[in-house]
Formats: sequence, C-alpha cells, structure tokens
Amino acid sequence: MNFENMSIWCWIIPLLVGLICGILGYLLGKGSTKVIDNSAEINSLKANNTKLNAQLAELNNLKASNTKLKADLDACNQKVIAASKAVPPTTSTNLGASATAASFAAGAAASSALAFDGAAAKAAFGKTVKQDDLKLVEGIGPKIEGMFKEHGIKTWKALSEASLEDCQKILDTGGTRYKIHDPASWPMQAKMCYEGKWTELVKWQDEHKHGKL
Repeated sequence: MNFENMSIWCWIIPLLVGLICGILGYLLGKGSTKVIDNSAEINSLKANNTKLNAQLAELNNLKASNTKLKADLDACNQKVIAASKAVPPTTSTNLGASATAASFAAGAAASSALAFDGAAAKAAFGKTVKQDDLKLVEGIGPKIEGMFKEHGIKTWKALSEASLEDCQKILDTGGTRYKIHDPASWPMQAKMCYEGKWTELVKWQDEHKHGKL
C-alpha cells in the first residue's frame, strides 16, 4: 500500500467535504432569507411628496396674489394723493359767506314759520291780540305780567322756555297774595301763543278754569 498517496487523500477528502458543506450551507441560507416588502411605505412617501409639492405650489400662488394686491394698493394710494393735491383748498372767505348764507336762510325759515298772525289770533279770541301779550295766558293779569317783564320774561317765547321753578320764584317776589296762582300751565300756554296755535289755546282755556292743570 502506498502510504504517501493515502496521506494526500486524507487531506483532500476533508477539504472537499468542507467546501461542499459550505456551498450547501450558503445556498440553504440564501433560500430561507425573508424578503421585506417596502412598496407600501414607498408609495406613502411618494404620495406625501406629491401633496407637499401641491401645497408649495399653492403657497407660491398666494405669494404672487399678495404681491399683486400690494401693487394695486400702492397704485390706489398714489391716485388718492394725486386727487387730494388737485382739489383746491376752501378759503375762509367762502366758508364765512356760506355760513352767513346758511344762518340767514335758517333765520328766515324760522321767522316765517313762527310769524305772528294777528288776524288768526283775533278770529280765535274774538278780539284784537297784540304780539307777546303775556295777559293772553290764562292766569296772568297786568300785575303779574309786569313782574315777569321786570325779571326779563317779556315775550311768549321767553315764557315758554321758563321752568316752573322760575315762574314760581317770580310770583314769590310779589308776596303771599300771589300764592293762590298756579303757574304750571303758563309755559305751555305761552308756547301755543308763540307757535300760533290759537284754536288749541282757546279750547284748552275753555276746559281749564283759571289756567290750572
């Protein structure tokens, strides 16, 4: 028996067996490796990317619109400034003349609206009525009329604007004999005289003796 040849095969056979086992082990391991499917995650990332791109495009559109609006606003402001410079300033003389004319017109209108109509007053009372005759007010006689005129109340309008307290104070200056008089209705009657409501005044005086409410 050739021991030299046997020694060589003793080395070759184990090497071949180990090589074959290694190859088989690699093939078996590769076949059992689990393949991970990431397609769903990839698709989700793609969808998010598409959505982000759409939002970015919308943001760019908004920026463009904002820029356009700012430009329009600046142009409008420039037109307003130009228009304000084109309008000539109103002079104080014109303002004074306008105010005077307006005041005159208002005074004329008020004067014509509250003008004393002696004929209408005479027709209602059956006698001649003088303008601002305080005695036309039921409850006021010559002495009380004189007291009111001494205190600056000389017209129907002035009496119509006087308060009950003011009327009572004037009566109190005449002493205790004037305590029986009640001036509560006097401003109201004077107002009807001032406004020319003669028919209403006559009717009211007929219904209220001595001018008492």
